[in-house]
Amino acid sequence: MTKKDIVRTISEQLDLPQLRTKELVQRTFDALVDSLVREGRIELRNFGVFQIKKREARMARNPRTGEQVPVKAKFVVTFKPGKEMEARVRDIGKLDPPPDWIHGNRKDDDGSSESAQP
Repeated sequence: MTKKDIVRTISEQLDLPQLRTKELVQRTFDALVDSLVREGRIELRNFGVFQIKKREARMARNPRTGEQVPVKAKFVVTFKPGKEMEARVRDIGKLDPPPDWIHGNRKDDDGSSESAQP
């Protein structure tokens, strides 16, 4: 799902113009990012927790050459799903029929299927 899909879905559900809905969705995302940078943590009940954590400097390996390379310390965003999301994801295998993406297929905007497998 893309931001465009989110805008389309909300626009249809609330009977709002897509341009207005797009602005609201973008402002929501901007507020989330600003809050995360300012406070280091966002907790959304029944969804999950976004948190900024520091990843320490370390030595890694270039997979092509096997050469050791230093990786600098950096800040990363982590996400821990909430209980409701965790339960719904866990129950995907119980759906009848299962979603197309489980088998490596996804639906394009035109309704055609595309296989992720060779």
